Amino acid sequence: MMKSSEENLRRMTSALMTALTACCAFFAVSMLLLILGYIAWRGLGSINLQFLTDAPKPVGEGGGIGNAILGTLVLLLLSSLIGLPIGIAAGIYLAEFGEGRFASLVRFVADTLTGVPSIVVGVFVYALIVLPMKQFSAVAGGVALALIMIPIVTRTTEEMIRLVPTSLREGALALGAPQWRVILGVVLPAAASGIATGAMLAVARVSGETAPLLFTAFGSRFFNIHLGQPIASLTVQIYNYAISPYDEWHAQAWAATLVLMTLILVINITVRFLTRKKF
Repeated sequence: MMKSSEENLRRMTSALMTALTACCAFFAVSMLLLILGYIAWRGLGSINLQFLTDAPKPVGEGGGIGNAILGTLVLLLLSSLIGLPIGIAAGIYLAEFGEGRFASLVRFVADTLTGVPSIVVGVFVYALIVLPMKQFSAVAGGVALALIMIPIVTRTTEEMIRLVPTSLREGALALGAPQWRVILGVVLPAAASGIATGAMLAVARVSGETAPLLFTAFGSRFFNIHLGQPIASLTVQIYNYAISPYDEWHAQAWAATLVLMTLILVINITVRFLTRKKF
């Protein structure tokens, strides 16, 4: 009788916890869908081909965010070219060779940088690059975003590589393969999907940054891909339009927000599809 009561209590507790966690998951998904739905409702009406291809114009003349879309892609590409190789290489080092004091220092620095406010990174790059160059630039913006990206990529790469079974490494080493070939030919392909996911999380994180770009890339009302000059970005343009007193620009800010979220979603879906097909 006592065993039956204990079993019923365990079942009730299990059912209660399952229901509680399901409710929490439903709440989280509902909030995400609510945010996405509200942004789509506010911004969808302002999106058309002209809006996606034109540069900004004075109030009442329409205009668009074509220059900001181009600038955002340039900044993301530049920051990825800087941040992803450094972050992945650092993650490989920590996972495969990181047992000493230097590795502990690298982990500490990476964890600390992850929690540093992005505006602090922007001010640092402003002093490091913008002031000596005497102008804002895409290079400064790319470096600022890369500094935000590196610690995220480093830690996720380390964790994904540590999940690779030790038996795979031991089998390759037993066949006489040197360690560098084991890492490149066995470990990295096995962890590639997770590393790519972590990289996209970092890209998604920096895609929404505004503060560091205000101190570095600054913004531009023109189409420009010159890395040594100020460049437009979706986040800065959204900020400028959102704080303006004009209803037309407010509507364009909602539309630009929807475009930015769609861009991030497309990047994530594409990478997940490619890594799933290949690995």
